[in-house]
Amino acid sequence: MIKTTIFLILVLIGIVFLLGGIVLMLIKRFKRGNNITVKKIKSKFVISLISIILAVGLLFISQLFAKTPVIDDAEGTSISELIKIDVNGREEWISIRGNDINNPVILFLAGGPGGTQLGAVRRNLKELENDFVIANWEQPGSGKSYGAMPIDEIGPKTYISDGEAVTDYLLDRFDKEKIYIIGESWGSALGIFLADKNPEKYHAFIGTGQMVDFEETEVQCYNLALELAEKRDDSEKVDELKELGEPPYSGENMALDAAKYLQYLSDEMARNPNIENGGYETFSDLASSEYGILDQINFFRGVVTTFSQVYPQLYGVDLREDYSDIEIPVRLFIGRHDINAPTYLAEEYYEVLDSPDKELVYFEKSGHSPWINEYELFCEKTKGFFVFH
Repeated sequence: MIKTTIFLILVLIGIVFLLGGIVLMLIKRFKRGNNITVKKIKSKFVISLISIILAVGLLFISQLFAKTPVIDDAEGTSISELIKIDVNGREEWISIRGNDINNPVILFLAGGPGGTQLGAVRRNLKELENDFVIANWEQPGSGKSYGAMPIDEIGPKTYISDGEAVTDYLLDRFDKEKIYIIGESWGSALGIFLADKNPEKYHAFIGTGQMVDFEETEVQCYNLALELAEKRDDSEKVDELKELGEPPYSGENMALDAAKYLQYLSDEMARNPNIENGGYETFSDLASSEYGILDQINFFRGVVTTFSQVYPQLYGVDLREDYSDIEIPVRLFIGRHDINAPTYLAEEYYEVLDSPDKELVYFEKSGHSPWINEYELFCEKTKGFFVFH
């Protein structure tokens, strides 16, 4: 936040000097016998300057007042915090919510890489706050933690190392021997990475919208989008996808290229009458009280820049080959109609998975996000699994 503030102040000073230089130049040009024009120029300069100051001030204020809503609590045991913590020498944000600070702790890992879901988790998993303390970590390069480190330095190892540090923070903060993990989409793979490396720190893991093989997923999604476009006689989309060519992609615009077929599939799921509650509600998420204006900007920056930086580094990952032996109980909560993460890959991973207790659970009215589509059932099954373990 300090670095961002300094940067914005410098930008503001630069704009003021630029406008001032332009005004002086125009005044000199029109000064001779044209006092009316000079007054107009001065007036516009003052208005522009005031507008800039007000805009930057609004940005600062919005960041200062960003917060997670207080939990009504007659017992005095609840927790509702939105705080920065030290993660391997960097400042990263985390939301912590629960009706009783003494309850078991869940670490929620958002999708992406580069995604932020503070408001969405608070709304859809609210029921879990009765029985757990939910810690929603803003990963580097996303949302409130977008500026935690240079984007071009972020990779899968960054998330694993930082995830370990966040886990240790929660274990120490709440005096726990172990915590639980829920990971969605990209977070479902990250959860497996953490469980594989530090099984002694986790009771159990739930993966939803489970990612298994990143490159195969992209190829399948691309071909499915092309197939759907051809069936609909959507010639514009067919031409766009054919010109784009089959993944994998890389480079600065990788996320924008992938969005051409991923968004097409998301729209398909949103239209599917067998899926409840459509899916992500971007505008509602953006309006969440946890985000200031800068966070809202970084909401989109993370999806584009961080995703483009990190996702190509995941193409070689295949959980079926590299992470088939997980020493903690595992549940895969899969949407029956998920076409963003092919369900056959989750089934194949489940078949080879060696875990002391595993189960693949289909959510019959869900797409890629059962925790949103069937959030009540998701909370119910989560409680049943975690409380038992």
